[in-house]
Amino acid sequence: MGRARPHGGGRQQVSDSTTKPRVGVIGLGAMGLGSATALHERGLTVVGCDVSAAARRAFESVGGRCAANPAELAEQCDVVLVVVVNAAQVEQVLFGEQGLAHALAPGGLVIQCATVAPSLAERLGARLAERDLLMLDAPISGGAVKARAGQLSVMASGSEEAFAKAGPVLDAMAATVHRLGDSPGIGSSMKLVNQLLAGVHIAAAAEAVALGIRMGLEPRRVYEVITQSAGNSWMFENRVPHILEGDYTPLSAVDIFVKDLNIVHETGRELAMATPIAASALQQFTAARGVGFGREDDSAVIKVYQRLSGIVLPEAANDGGQ
Repeated sequence: MGRARPHGGGRQQVSDSTTKPRVGVIGLGAMGLGSATALHERGLTVVGCDVSAAARRAFESVGGRCAANPAELAEQCDVVLVVVVNAAQVEQVLFGEQGLAHALAPGGLVIQCATVAPSLAERLGARLAERDLLMLDAPISGGAVKARAGQLSVMASGSEEAFAKAGPVLDAMAATVHRLGDSPGIGSSMKLVNQLLAGVHIAAAAEAVALGIRMGLEPRRVYEVITQSAGNSWMFENRVPHILEGDYTPLSAVDIFVKDLNIVHETGRELAMATPIAASALQQFTAARGVGFGREDDSAVIKVYQRLSGIVLPEAANDGGQ
């Protein structure tokens, strides 16, 4: 069920808790830094952690505090957000030598936000429960801008106790909290549905613009017409301007969709269900990564078509003839 709260006056709360938890945020990339900053600005005590010194300095520059490692952070917190990139990083953050599970007090809550396979989310929840720790399986969507504004969409599943403890944190970081079930794995399942669509829509938008250019259409006119037509999508409207501006600064990188669409593929294989459209999009992102664009914005998948068909992208978007 979707649960929304307006921003500003009359904010709807996820829970009635009046106790402000001490919050840790592990992973201060674009999404994690935005959420950590939003939580800090809403008056919560927030401790950050990241392997990057630059990321730590960025949070400290807005008044946040940082810990040296996840275990040190967990000693200071009641609730910990995990906003890292992949399953290997989640494993290390939770159960590595300096993992938070060794130091978080019994009854503490882990809000696991990374996109991982549903089966892994289930296992993580079980392993944390063995240590008397709660877990909310809570992938996030909305990008860096909405993270910074505290307006994310959260696809969450977990126990009533986990939701109650998470309430003040979710209120501060999200515009919408979808309560999807009472155990980990359900939130991650919903996130995979979202990522399948997001990846397919980005790849399709790139292919459509590339076709328009190949047929001699001016790309800005393509954007103007399609955004007013039935073929529009949120991803077309959001990502095509990156192509038009030639700005591939990674708000969400090609590598992210290589990872996420691979999770879709692996989950489909576990379920003996074919996902051919997602597989096609995965091949395009993999090709973009293969020719060196993995760390660029995910809209850089259009550069595959530049290589294959010789189209001329808006000037600043050309890759220097590499």
